[in-house]
Amino acid sequence: MWTGTAVFDLLLGDIRSLKEKRSMVRPVVAELRRRHAVSAAETGHHDLHRRAQVAVAVVAADRAHCAEVVEACERLVAQRPELELLSARVRYFSDEDNSSDKDDSSDEDAVTVTGGSHG
Repeated sequence: MWTGTAVFDLLLGDIRSLKEKRSMVRPVVAELRRRHAVSAAETGHHDLHRRAQVAVAVVAADRAHCAEVVEACERLVAQRPELELLSARVRYFSDEDNSSDKDDSSDEDAVTVTGGSHG
């Protein structure tokens, strides 16, 4: 059994209130859940108007399927015109050992950093 997680750091458009922020972030979380059958939530930057952190988690029989789902979630977030994906921290865990599976055996998370434009 494998677990894949991703934490997306987002920059939002011209947001003036936390209510506006919620109205932008909640549909993204709902779409991630609906389209990819993942567990998803807003997990950080709760008090900042123009920043959001959204995390997803998936459980699957193999690492390849976890990676496929996590990458699809990242594409969905990156393609949203009202958001800018600043970074994505991705990790995979196996139940066969208590450490995360790393391609390069380092202790660092895999991080994808995207630049100024999003689409």
